[in-house]
Amino acid sequence: MIRIIALTDAGLALGKQLHAALPHSQLHFKPQPFADVVQGYFREGDALLFICATGIVMRTLAPVIASKHQDPPVLVMDELGQFVIPLLSGHEGGANQWGLEMSELMGAQLVMTTANAYLNPVYTLGMGCERHCPLPYLEDLMLQGLAQIGLTPEQVSGLYSIDIKADETHLIELARKYQWPFITYSAHALSEVEPLLSTRSDYVFKTVGVYGVAESAALVGARSRTGASPELCLNKIKNTKATCAVARSYQV
Repeated sequence: MIRIIALTDAGLALGKQLHAALPHSQLHFKPQPFADVVQGYFREGDALLFICATGIVMRTLAPVIASKHQDPPVLVMDELGQFVIPLLSGHEGGANQWGLEMSELMGAQLVMTTANAYLNPVYTLGMGCERHCPLPYLEDLMLQGLAQIGLTPEQVSGLYSIDIKADETHLIELARKYQWPFITYSAHALSEVEPLLSTRSDYVFKTVGVYGVAESAALVGARSRTGASPELCLNKIKNTKATCAVARSYQV
């Protein structure tokens, strides 16, 4: 559901145009109590298009913002319809693409503030596993992880791990099956991205010398592909025998 929220008479006029042009949308004019209603829509996962000042939106949504991986997309337009701003969940939630579509629909100027918004991201898959981990454990976890962030195996540029896994038969087989390069790095190389990890495992560190194999390998792999700073777009997930993470970076 798309919720169009207007706070002025001029905004209402624009909201009526948007409502007529957008299927599965509802127009709300000065909903009351404002914060409770809007926060409720946000918690339900509805896409929100505000016609008002960005400050009002941020002060209202601040108590319910969780993370870019789960918050719904939020756009802001001025009441004259001259500008459209993807405010929240630009990449992950699709606000950037939605904003582009709205700018084309309304003849508005898209104001994109996220880094490298028009560049194609490079996605890298990092995995760790028990010795001799069966292929189904690796493949099922990989597919689950990619599905969580809306990717397909074809969008992944490579499979990465720690160098002690360089001869891991089924990691090699997984890479071959999906036609990915399989590249491994030393613990020293992986430790360079430690500040970017979402979690740190003392057990893993004592075992292999880094605080997380899957996340570290994905991050280093992304950095090596582009030379740019990487970021996680799927924090580590795991099953009983393997771990998986996805990182991305942008061409500079």
